[in-house]
Parts: sequence; C-alpha cells; structure tokens
Amino acid sequence: MKFSILKENLNSALFMVSHITGKNINLPILNNVMIEARDGNIKMISTNLEIGIVHNLRGKIEKEGSFTVDSKVITDYVALLPNKKVDVEKKDNSLAVECENYKTKIKGQAADEYPLIPSVDKNNYYSARVDEFKKALAQVVFAVSNSETRMELSGVFFGFHGHKLTLAATDSYRLSEKEISLKNGNNNGEQNIIIPARTLLELIRILSGLKENGDTGGDDEEIKFYISDNQILFTVKSTELISRLIEGQYPDYKQIIPTAAKTTASVNRAELIRAVKASSLFSKTSINDVNLDFPKGKNQVVISSASDQTGESVISLSADSRGEDNGVVINYRYLLDGLNNLDGENIKIEIIDNNTPCLLKPEKEKDYLYIIMPIKQ
Repeated sequence: MKFSILKENLNSALFMVSHITGKNINLPILNNVMIEARDGNIKMISTNLEIGIVHNLRGKIEKEGSFTVDSKVITDYVALLPNKKVDVEKKDNSLAVECENYKTKIKGQAADEYPLIPSVDKNNYYSARVDEFKKALAQVVFAVSNSETRMELSGVFFGFHGHKLTLAATDSYRLSEKEISLKNGNNNGEQNIIIPARTLLELIRILSGLKENGDTGGDDEEIKFYISDNQILFTVKSTELISRLIEGQYPDYKQIIPTAAKTTASVNRAELIRAVKASSLFSKTSINDVNLDFPKGKNQVVISSASDQTGESVISLSADSRGEDNGVVINYRYLLDGLNNLDGENIKIEIIDNNTPCLLKPEKEKDYLYIIMPIKQ
C-alpha cells in the first residue's frame, strides 16, 4: 500500500474514525484504525464491535493495499505534521509516514485480522436535514437512562411514520420528545426502532466535526439512514456510521404525557434558568428539590427552596399564568436540562397537580416537549 494525501484531509479523516477505538484487552486490534487504498479510493475504518465508522477520502494511490495501526499514535502524530502533502506507505510490519522533514514508522498489524464491518441493504432509506437532525438528537439524548438494567431505556426511540420522525428518550424520571420532518420517507408504513445513546453521541460528534471542517454543504445537506433487522447505517458526505439496534419494546410513553392542564404559565426562559440556579443553592442535598408555585390570579411563578444546612430562597417571576392555584416540587437538575434544550424566549409550563408530571414546551413551537416527574412529598 502506498499513497499520497493532504495533511488536512488525513487529519480530519482520523478525527472522524479514531474516537471509538480504545484500550481493548481482549481484542487489541480494536485499538487500531484500518487504512485501505483500493479501487481509486482511500478508506479509514474503525470499530468497537458495537459501532463501525468508515470515512472515504481522496488521495493519489500508487499501490493498493491495507494495514492497521494504533489509532491514538497515528492521530496524534498526523495532527503535528505541517500542512503539506503526506506520503504513506506500508513497509513490512510498519506504516511509513513522511511529510517534508518529518519521517516516522508506526508499528501495526495485518488488515486481514481486523473485524469486518457489517453491510446494510441500501435499497430503501430515510433522509433528513443534517442541522435539524443533529439538533433533534441533542434535544432528546440527554434524557436516556444511564442504567443498563432496562436496556431499551439506554437508547433513543425512533418512530418513523411517513415523512415524520419522532425521537423520544426517558430514564423514568423525565422524558423528552421531538418531531422532525423527513426529506425522504420510506413507504414501509410505520417503523419503530431503538438506537443506543452511545451511537447517537458519536453521531453528534461526527456531524459537529463536519461543520467545523467546512465539510457540509449548507442547510440542505442530507443525512441518510438505512435500517436492517438489527443494524442502522447513517451516511453523510464521506462518512458512514453503522450500529447495532437495541432489541426490545420501547415503553408506551405517550400515556404519561398530560393532555389537560389545570394550570398553565408562560415565562421568560432565561429568567427562569437564573432563578432555578439561584434556588438550587438552597435545595436539600441528594434530593435536589425546588418548588414551582403558581398563585391564582397573580400572573407570576414563585421558585423556592429551603434546607436546614444552607437556608432558603424565594424568587417571584412575572408570568402569564392561568388556571387554578397550583404547585409542584421537581428536581432542579432535570428542570435545567429541559430549559437548556428548549428554544425560544418564552416557555410554557403546564401542570395538573403536585402528583402528576410537569410539562414544559416552547411557547411558539409544537414539535418538542419535556416532562419531569414530581418529587412526591
């Protein structure tokens, strides 16, 4: 294998694929990235057996072949090279890398020992706008469960219905749901899958990297997803990410979304974030409780907390409040997570009573909602 490539292209390719490699004691070759030059195309490939990433890049191939080298070593080394042409060649059990006055040999392993990346049928696919899809992922993935006792809750629910995609995540204490439009919908009717949160966090990183490297073509850039029985393949520009799906049935979360509120309030999002942060300083340790009260007819929301150790806090904010005299106690961390992912200047809060979920949503958008279970007193 022998090829020449620009340093910036090699650097960005390694950024895309190297993140999922790690210290694998049982299968050390998984710490490597595979480099393949074949059929006029150079590929960087990595896998941790759950996720696989393939990045295609342009370069001048003199001799076809493939080889694997330690991902961290080559990534760190290439990042330090001058912004010039890089010559790469496999020599015996090493990869020779030359760029101007920099010359190195990196020890590696034969590519035929590297695990195969599964293939997914590409006949049917869904597609969405990259910017819209990336934002939707960020608005839901934070709410997944960190526990693996219920595997289905460690992933994000994807519900395909025509040209609509619904994403949802919950850890049983809070729930986020986002709906986006698909540019290309499949005609297979409804399809529901669960994608591991780790996969989606890696996908967000890749999409952010494309943006930083100027590798996206603007707002209309597409991301495509192909689904097989137990795998999903995402493709965008020159990068492909394949992942296993989580088996199982996602809980019917729709039944816990409140449909009729007894009290609603519209409040400035930035002011509410500041008030919640201030009150959180006086919440009880390990409970993280803050009170949201909506006194009838006063057009305000009162954020308060108290603890024997630190003292107490009461903050009143003006709000367009309607309905009954009401209140709820919720975990301030969950509340801040939701507020930081809501768009718009004002947000809407809806509650039934202090024993039912508190619902937050943007005042002017209907495609996102966030629910927090109350702390029972």
